[in-house]
Amino acid sequence: GMIHALTLLAIVLFAAPLVKNVPLAALASILMIVAYNMGDWEEIPEILKLSVADIAVWFLTMTLTVVTDLTFAVEVGMVLAVLMFIRKVSRTTTVSPVTKDYVEDSRVHVLQGKDIPDYAIVYRIHGPFLFGATDKFADILHSIDRLPPIVILRLRNMTAIDATGLGAIRDLADTLHQSGRSLLLCGAREQPSQLMKQAEFERHVGAENICGSITEAIERAAEVYRTQHEGKKLEVLTPSH
Repeated sequence: GMIHALTLLAIVLFAAPLVKNVPLAALASILMIVAYNMGDWEEIPEILKLSVADIAVWFLTMTLTVVTDLTFAVEVGMVLAVLMFIRKVSRTTTVSPVTKDYVEDSRVHVLQGKDIPDYAIVYRIHGPFLFGATDKFADILHSIDRLPPIVILRLRNMTAIDATGLGAIRDLADTLHQSGRSLLLCGAREQPSQLMKQAEFERHVGAENICGSITEAIERAAEVYRTQHEGKKLEVLTPSH
């Protein structure tokens, strides 16, 4: 590769006047050979064994190379490949409630021995929470009327998040708040934690409701529930005018 590049540079710098004497037929044959070698035809049978989406990206890139130019085709192919990668990764992301069976599971995990109160529910995000995975909150939003007063979102297994994912959590917090419920976050890793700080995410949930661990979140849930419960008692005891 480098030898070819240096050779071409030397020809352009020192032999450019002589190139005009090369017959066009010779240049055309060289171009055809180079184009044929760039095709990697032996790889096509392997490409056709991939998924339909992968084949479509390859075919579109090849077509654009012919009808437009190589630079534009490569750019389009790279963008499509990135979008496909994000889509595939997002499929592995799950948002699931922590059930009693999970807490009592024989496997060793941090929630073992934790007493999750009836007034709270814990949801776990597992995997990267990118723009392709924001629909994972659909089940929570559909069952919002059946949720307890406090929802804890455990982020320990959320490996990464982008602006769209952060916006989905913000919308969830706003929806819960409108329904009279509270959202607590806990266990965020370095990248999600830094992004939340940059976006000043505490404005939506409150800095005191972003906890370092599930233990702190359960303790905070008790404080929030006690405050909510005392507030309701005060409303009942206050005579109406």
